[in-house]
Amino acid sequence: MSDPTVVVEVEGLVRRFGDLVAVDGVSFDVRRGEIFGFLGPNGAGKSTTIKILATLLAPTAGRAAIAGHDVVRDALRVRESIGIIFQDNSLDDRLTADQNLYIHSLLYDLPRDVYRARADALLAMVDLTERRRSLVRTFSGGMRRRLEIARGLLHRPQVLFLDEPTVGLDPQTRNAMWQHVLRIRDEGEVTVFMTTHYLDEAEHCDRIAIIDHGRIVALGSPEELKRQVGGDVMVVGAAPASGDLARDIGERYGVDVTRAADGLRFQVDDGATFIPRLTSDFQGKISSVSVHRPTLDDVFLKLTGRAIREEEATGKDQMRIIARAFGRRR
Repeated sequence: MSDPTVVVEVEGLVRRFGDLVAVDGVSFDVRRGEIFGFLGPNGAGKSTTIKILATLLAPTAGRAAIAGHDVVRDALRVRESIGIIFQDNSLDDRLTADQNLYIHSLLYDLPRDVYRARADALLAMVDLTERRRSLVRTFSGGMRRRLEIARGLLHRPQVLFLDEPTVGLDPQTRNAMWQHVLRIRDEGEVTVFMTTHYLDEAEHCDRIAIIDHGRIVALGSPEELKRQVGGDVMVVGAAPASGDLARDIGERYGVDVTRAADGLRFQVDDGATFIPRLTSDFQGKISSVSVHRPTLDDVFLKLTGRAIREEEATGKDQMRIIARAFGRRR
């Protein structure tokens, strides 16, 4: 790897499961010390990419490297360089927090005194010092996630992978966990690579790759991506017997109108001054109208024609297809 600021490098990555292409020619890099996010619906290829980067799944084509180590040729060195937190809990709930960390230290051949010093510091960081001798089965979901973060950092990886790290957690616990993740980024030299379909979480990232059907459709900071939408976002509800309101709005104002679950969406320069004109021109045909600044959901909608929320059911179906294909073809 020629650029010392790049810690993850991916070029033309492809992964197929039978006839299904889960990752389709993905290329990107991740800079040292940043929080990098994969944003997309379930089944978009986020977790498959993570598994390839973590050496748990071989690519069909393309290449990837972590800290200069090829994920296929130098798999052992890659594993030494990363920590990973999967979507599903991977702790042994019959053991204590301390015991889970100690087993992890043995896998990475940490001396006992090094393990103890790091475990003390990490348990304090995730606010679990008082529960270190408690069985993990007595922990809440948020406490387990925090312990997994501590375990993932124990061997001081260069890259920490977080695969949908807050799925199933309540909003308060999600916010608390993010405080720990931001502290990791700010206090050390760990690069955080996360996947999510939560739009508010993606706002924490320094840069985001939006992925859809296995392809990256946009890459940049949250603000850079939102500027691609431009202006204000109008959301219009159609009244009964309003005809083809989407077509009529598009033709009258020369805008691209997208049909979404919450109404007809389009962009204008100044939503506040546009509303009176809209309601006057289409009197009796509009049941509701709202305006807001662009969000990451608006970016995804503009790039793909769909909102992330609308893709969840389809994504889960795709993951089931991948699971069946992987079981047959591994």
